Amino acid sequence: MRAFIFPGQGSQTVGMGRALAEASPTAREVLQEVDDALGQSLSRLMADGPIDELTLTENAQPAIMANAIATLRVLEKEGGVRLADKADYVAGHSLGEYTALCAAGAFDLGTTARLLRVRGLAMQAAVPVGEGAMAALLGADLALAQVIAGAAVDAILAEGGPNSNRQLVCTVANDNDPSQVVISGHRIAIERAVTLAKELGAKRAVLLPVSAPFHCPLMQDAADAMENALLDADLSAPVVPVFCNVDAAAIASPGAIRVALVQQVTGMVRWRESVLAMQAAGVSQFVEFGGKVLGPMVKRIAPDATVTSVVTMDDIEDLVGRL
Repeated sequence: MRAFIFPGQGSQTVGMGRALAEASPTAREVLQEVDDALGQSLSRLMADGPIDELTLTENAQPAIMANAIATLRVLEKEGGVRLADKADYVAGHSLGEYTALCAAGAFDLGTTARLLRVRGLAMQAAVPVGEGAMAALLGADLALAQVIAGAAVDAILAEGGPNSNRQLVCTVANDNDPSQVVISGHRIAIERAVTLAKELGAKRAVLLPVSAPFHCPLMQDAADAMENALLDADLSAPVVPVFCNVDAAAIASPGAIRVALVQQVTGMVRWRESVLAMQAAGVSQFVEFGGKVLGPMVKRIAPDATVTSVVTMDDIEDLVGRL
């Protein structure tokens, strides 16, 4: 069995999609449709930058989706390979779940782009700049990450002072694989977790260059915004089930998808569990579209799985020959 998977934020690079668009009219059509949906030349920003503008959450999210869908559509239209025939499941990391749903026909492309624009703007607006932060804990599994997060809050509260009266948030945001977990919350707590991480057993802790603390309770306003946006969005049952981030379980009904996407904004991305669940369901082949981010994670979670990353026209042609 095979799963098509789609990367999340952080996989954006200046030049993304440019070579594919130059080589393929199908890719150009996808990028133009996204430009039209957003009323913005996002494709030019993807191709030429600048990187600081591309990295803005409101731009990075639809850009990563557009790049991945362009890659998939070239495979389907020019390679003659249909997702419905060659994939048993789809899944995506964070915003990649929207890409997965678009790939499987649950959302059309324009709707997906507009939803991701709303999502990006709402996530950025939910917490004042500088108040939140995220950090990657390397050489730490989920259990250790939870210990480190809790220890950071306890240390701040034990010190007394003005921060001891705050409801500090420091929680796991992304359970990526057995050796990489991301935490999110108030900056003061995340910075303390970084200082404590090594002595508590992590190999290393690194603050991430993000503009907001994603996937934690501080994102509640963004979750409310997405609930409203999703109510107005046309949503069909996907042609294959999607493994959702919040439950690490396959879902296919529009109602369940709407609920999962709202919960995802504040909830933990259970990527490690999702890969294990797909493997338990019989998936032995994973194909990542539009990036080379998820593939290494999958191999650390499921070493026996076959992983393919599809980014270039050569990658697509090679995949066509093997499917």
